Amino acid sequence: MDVSNLSKEQGEHIPGIDRGKVVMYGLSTCVWCKKTKKLLTDLGVEFEFIYVDKLEGEQEEQAVEEVKRFNPSASFPTTVINGKKAIVGFKEKEIREALGF
Repeated sequence: MDVSNLSKEQGEHIPGIDRGKVVMYGLSTCVWCKKTKKLLTDLGVEFEFIYVDKLEGEQEEQAVEEVKRFNPSASFPTTVINGKKAIVGFKEKEIREALGF
């Protein structure tokens, strides 16, 4: 999903250190999603975040399908690294390790 087509409320590209393509799918009301976004920001990594609950119609369907590819239960947050590894939930140690910290 291309975040450049989304409003800042729905999703955004956060510039930083390139640690591969990092995409965090979350919900705007989820405390664990906010913690994951803050961790990625504090680590200074480049990433994209998408708040699935702020999307509508086809965009929402596309985001949910993408999450389900990596996390069949479609729970949040789901952080996808390089389109291969998914970390489900706020798992600071696992996120740090996956990003080389």
